[in-house]
Amino acid sequence: MPSIEIRREHSKSIKDARAAVERVAGKISEHFEVEYGWEGDTLHFRRSGVDGHIALARGEVRVIVNLSFFLLALRGSVEAEIHKQIDREFA
Repeated sequence: MPSIEIRREHSKSIKDARAAVERVAGKISEHFEVEYGWEGDTLHFRRSGVDGHIALARGEVRVIVNLSFFLLALRGSVEAEIHKQIDREFA
C-alpha cells in the first residue's frame, strides 16, 4: 500500500501534461533530492527510503509515493509539497 496517493483530473494534452510532470519532478527533486526518469508516460523517481511514480493518462495524473518506515514521519511535508506542485501545474 502506498504511503501517498494523489489523483488529479486535467484537460491537458499528453504532451503538455508530460511537460508539466517534468516541471513537478524538477521541483520535487530540488526539495527531496530524488533521481527520476521516464518510462513511457510514467515518470519514476527514487532515492534512499523513497520511491514512486507519476503516471499520465488522458485526463488524469496519478502520483504514488512509497516511504520507508524511517521516513514516514515526513509524510505530511512530502505530501504537502507534492500537492502544491501538482496543483500549480494541473489546476
